[in-house]
Amino acid sequence: MIDDDTSQTNIRTLAHYARDADAFRSGTADHDVNQNLDALLSAIPIAHPRILDLGCGPGRDLVALTQRGALAVGLDGSAPFVDMARTASGCDVWHQDFLALDLPPARFDGVFANASLFHVPIDHLPGVLSALHSTLDAGGVLFSSNPRGDNRAGWQGERYCVFHDLEQWRRYLHAAGFDEIHHYYRPEGMPREQQPWLASVWRKRPLAPA
Repeated sequence: MIDDDTSQTNIRTLAHYARDADAFRSGTADHDVNQNLDALLSAIPIAHPRILDLGCGPGRDLVALTQRGALAVGLDGSAPFVDMARTASGCDVWHQDFLALDLPPARFDGVFANASLFHVPIDHLPGVLSALHSTLDAGGVLFSSNPRGDNRAGWQGERYCVFHDLEQWRRYLHAAGFDEIHHYYRPEGMPREQQPWLASVWRKRPLAPA
């Protein structure tokens, strides 16, 4: 259940993206996330993997995933982004709130969560990760990229953000049934203090023998 404070936090964050949708699209159109796309797709030994782009925004990465042969579906909580992503990519794009995900079981081979899960309030992160775990097929892969920090949460302007460090992020992913493949910091080739993003790749843990 989503309490009133969390609901208002979520509404405020989504309202920010809806209000600034055009500026966000133009400001992020040329961002290079090929390293992140490679990290996800190289971990999936399938020619045409089924990929959920979680928090797809205006659809930039849906286009890139499709160009790489993936069968991509987008999901975003912002209605303007959903419309933009459908138009830009031609993909199916679902309008869903992260805190009320309704995902089909074992539907996807991979989830691409690029700069999206850090908006999930910490109390709701286990539920969101459980939903992603369930929608992945056996051996499915989750990619995430979050701004790294010291586990503080709060507002940056009109956006609610959680700044996980690697140890905290690992605890939540392990508890949700994922095993780490690898992690890295971005942008590549820079000193660590100039790498504000933590990227990590995870595989759905096999069920234990009965």
